[in-house]
Amino acid sequence: MSLAENGSELDEVVWHVWKASELPEGYRAEIIEGAIEVSSTARRSHGLIANRTRRALDKFLDEGEDACHQGVIVIHNRKAWIPDAFVAPEDTEPCGDEEDLGVRADSVHLVVEVVSPGTRNQDRDRVPKRREFARAGIPVYVLIDDYDGQGAVTLFTGPRPDKADWEDIHRVPYGTDVTIPEGPAKGFMIGEDITGPKRA
Repeated sequence: MSLAENGSELDEVVWHVWKASELPEGYRAEIIEGAIEVSSTARRSHGLIANRTRRALDKFLDEGEDACHQGVIVIHNRKAWIPDAFVAPEDTEPCGDEEDLGVRADSVHLVVEVVSPGTRNQDRDRVPKRREFARAGIPVYVLIDDYDGQGAVTLFTGPRPDKADWEDIHRVPYGTDVTIPEGPAKGFMIGEDITGPKRA
């Protein structure tokens, strides 16, 4: 069996285990780079930033056909993620995967992750998820990170699926506005009204 076939078979096994998993309340499971990652639901500060982002994006997108979604699974090639927020068509019915478990990644225009406390959580959002979103060809990834210096927002654009990387990476400290450069959320600004001020 070739390495590619073995990888595909393993992805299928992980997919079925993930679908069958039943977690205690307060936990969620994602498939990231071929492994099932279990994490607890967000802490207050994390939830505050994620909810501010969702509400602001919904207001920004109000007149169009797209909306900001939370708590919905995004699926790509037997991988499954639950971003803190993402922009996709408001009507997600045509965007569902074949098993109706979530939304296909090819219908997602922008993903936002708010970094959670703890080294493992920080590493997951900064590295594997960054690669996964690039592999899926999601046009924009926004990482809001309380634990990067005094807080920073990093904007990833120009996904390169073949390299699992991004053409452009723009990082700014809290207190500096970041503007989404493309897609339905083009012109949307992430600033202190979402992140709060620089951390002490």
